[in-house]
Amino acid sequence: MEKLPNDWYALAALVFMLGMKHGFDADHLATIDGLTRYNVRRNPQLARFCGSLFSLGHGAVVVLIALTVSTLAGSWQVPQWMDTVGVWISISFLAALGCVNLAAVLRTRPGEVVQPVGIRSRLFARLQNTHSPLLVAAVGALFAFSFDTMSQAALFALTSQKFGGWEHALLLALLFMAGMLLTDGVNGLWISRLIRRADKAAQIASRVMGLVVAGASLLVASFGAAKFFSPTIDNWSDG
Repeated sequence: MEKLPNDWYALAALVFMLGMKHGFDADHLATIDGLTRYNVRRNPQLARFCGSLFSLGHGAVVVLIALTVSTLAGSWQVPQWMDTVGVWISISFLAALGCVNLAAVLRTRPGEVVQPVGIRSRLFARLQNTHSPLLVAAVGALFAFSFDTMSQAALFALTSQKFGGWEHALLLALLFMAGMLLTDGVNGLWISRLIRRADKAAQIASRVMGLVVAGASLLVASFGAAKFFSPTIDNWSDG
């Protein structure tokens, strides 16, 4: 799990940035890509906002988890073993996502658009075939029931106890959702525009996006593993 700062404003800024980082998750990108592609001709107006709707549904679950954990924080403590398990689940998923997205870029033929790859998005591929705004948000909510998302929401809630009660947990959860909404919303608009284009620029842009997703996932996974095995790197990252 992430180690969060003790200063409130630094904490709020970091949580917002973590929300942006979370919105850049390959599963988010792949699912928003699928939802947008399905609606781009059936419902062009909805296609533009699939990213925002997905993020709102996802964020609603984060808010609910944060409030629940904040309410129970006085009578329940997170077991120590969850820290190690959470770290290695995140590292494993990021490494896998980085590899499959790098492979997708390398396998895509010249002249074709690269599609981002996610693990959960493959498991729930059929859910991407929906043209209802509420169902798009529901897909986002479903994706929030993962160890990574739930552990982050719980961490925000527990850290907020240093500054006050459930109100601070709610604010942190909303900041996380706002950061995620920014990333996913822009991504949805960008994909909608990209799908409508079949020129060279669209093909190059999709390859750049695929490489960025793969590179960022592998970099974060490597840094997480380095922090786990090296106290020096862990202390340096904590300031």
